[in-house]
Amino acid sequence: MADGSIGGRHRCRIGIDVGGTFTDFVLSDPRDGRLVYFKEPSTPSDPSQAVERGIQGLLDRAGAAREDIELIVHGTTLGLNAIIQRRGTRVALVVSTGNRDVLELARSRMPSSYDLYCAKEEPLVPRDAIFEIDARADARGRVTDKPRPAQVAQVAKRIKAGGFKAVAVALINSYLAPGIEDEVAAALAKQLPGVLITRSAEIWPEIREYERSLVATMNAYIHPLLNSYLTTLKRRLAAIGVTAPIYITASNGGTLSLETAADRPVDTILSGPAGGVVAAARLAAVAQRREIITIDMGGTSCDMAVSKAGEPEYTTRTEVGDFPLILPVVNVSAIGAGGGSIVWVDGEGILKVGPESAGADPGPVSYGRGGTRATVTDCYLVAGQLDPDRFLGGRMKLDRAAAEKALLAVADRIGIKGTDRAARAADAALRVATAKMATELYKALAYRGLDPAGFALIPFGGAGPTHCNLLAEEARLPTIIVPPGPGTFCALGAILSDVKRDYVRTVRTRLTADPAVAKLLRRSVEALEADGLAWLKREGAVVDGHEIAYAADMRYAGQAFDLNVPIPKAVREKLTAAALADLLHAEHDRRYGFRDADSAVEIMTLRVRITGKVPPIDLPRVAGGGGAAVPVGKRRVFHADGGIGTWIDAPLYARQALKAGTRFAGPAVVEQEDSTVWVLPGWSAAVDAVGNLHLTKGAGA
Repeated sequence: MADGSIGGRHRCRIGIDVGGTFTDFVLSDPRDGRLVYFKEPSTPSDPSQAVERGIQGLLDRAGAAREDIELIVHGTTLGLNAIIQRRGTRVALVVSTGNRDVLELARSRMPSSYDLYCAKEEPLVPRDAIFEIDARADARGRVTDKPRPAQVAQVAKRIKAGGFKAVAVALINSYLAPGIEDEVAAALAKQLPGVLITRSAEIWPEIREYERSLVATMNAYIHPLLNSYLTTLKRRLAAIGVTAPIYITASNGGTLSLETAADRPVDTILSGPAGGVVAAARLAAVAQRREIITIDMGGTSCDMAVSKAGEPEYTTRTEVGDFPLILPVVNVSAIGAGGGSIVWVDGEGILKVGPESAGADPGPVSYGRGGTRATVTDCYLVAGQLDPDRFLGGRMKLDRAAAEKALLAVADRIGIKGTDRAARAADAALRVATAKMATELYKALAYRGLDPAGFALIPFGGAGPTHCNLLAEEARLPTIIVPPGPGTFCALGAILSDVKRDYVRTVRTRLTADPAVAKLLRRSVEALEADGLAWLKREGAVVDGHEIAYAADMRYAGQAFDLNVPIPKAVREKLTAAALADLLHAEHDRRYGFRDADSAVEIMTLRVRITGKVPPIDLPRVAGGGGAAVPVGKRRVFHADGGIGTWIDAPLYARQALKAGTRFAGPAVVEQEDSTVWVLPGWSAAVDAVGNLHLTKGAGA
């Protein structure tokens, strides 16, 4: 639809990203093509309060009415935080007899093989909350033990007596015979009204008992929490007259209806970071950059991702806290500290930053909410990169004196003498944080087999633009692209995302010329397609057309790992064993530099991703005619540049006043409501047609 609206209506979309420190909002108004940004302090005790207040503030700023909203897309880290902080509900796990230790045994590996003092992770469900039942299938999917009603009733009685609010059912080989889990779950549901029940074969029917059981357990663990939150959110918004459909961002870079997210909360665990990567990929296409590295530096951490040719990199193996997650997700790696990360000195007198964070409450010392330990944000303030009177566009004042006092305590611990002690301590902390980020960035890229030389850096999050030039200088990245609204970028990604869901089926067979193999593959893919299309029809009126992508996990016979291999549509049409084997040979050669054409090929798992296309939003363009930028003032910034450091007077520019074609050289500070960009000496800046700020090492500086 050319107007970018749903159903042809000229109405607004709102993207929301609930972070640990701030809740971010973006409103897209097709009437004039503008994007309106807003930030509201988060309310960790009830995140929906900040959402309610923020929507009202956003509408006031945009001059829009509640009935103008056609769609709300909401990203949240509620489920992720619940798992990491162990704040989920009490879960009972029902397993096949003899498999009670599935979570305890896991993969029988220690987190660190060479650390004699390293403790093994505690399971989400203790052993006394795991109940055995005589129900299982064999490796070919034949049911060898069916559940007995009396035994199910006894288990239900024990679950009820234990006061469990959710149940996960994970029976051996149920990914091949989901009916046995359906039978057990239906019987439990009759006897446990109000208890939420998750079936592993319904959530993610993939081989590997531990990982599949863990996915089901995670879903059950956060199910009541997410259901309660989404219900409260819907009620709060309805109370202020907002009746637009609500969608939730997913870990795979897509969105899900409120109903799907409530049924499958595990799909939203890593949804927050994914939104920004989606927006960056879209922005890179506009800026004609094929290869980008994104950094999302918010209040608690700095996360990195890679996108190539406009598509984020995905993975089916990642970590959530102490646990592996096998769902397809945007491949995001934590590389360092965030704005709220605490600056501290260890027992040996070594300066460190993070991983502990001050969060939203009490937050950095400069917030004046009771924090006493210096954070990265306090360092920005004391070093002069932030204006204490213009934080969040002047809506929030920062206490510079308090931040200096906290950093003087750090200076005392690390032996800084002489003048500018607080500023020098701040600079030292920022250099420590930057060095760690650069090291982790190189490690993450090396793991992916990528050379950073050809990549541009796209920073977002409130602290990303402030820190990006420090990181690029340390990591020798020559180009940075700062988006127009970096502090609310994940919220923008929410409304740029399509509806998306992944489906999987384990087939576990050797690729041969036997017609039965080709028949099995075609039948499996067709079933996945049918499931996906049926789901998409239920996702509401936001969808306007769809796309289907295919992939398979394959390996050479005898290998202990699989390669995820995309299946082109031309191969999907015929889906022969020979064509699939050729795809594995090519991917293995690309990854490892050789192929084994004489080895037998095994296909383990088929994957289908269905994408419901949402009418696109055009990114607004900025006025042209810019030349040399005109500063609106100056700011004293402490800059070390490898030495002790000194104060420099950097020109100050207002981001909203910069026109397309505007150029200037560092040192400089670019100020906007949701973030501040610090441009180092030796770098130059230029504004493109959609308002991106391009920073380049050495060019014209």
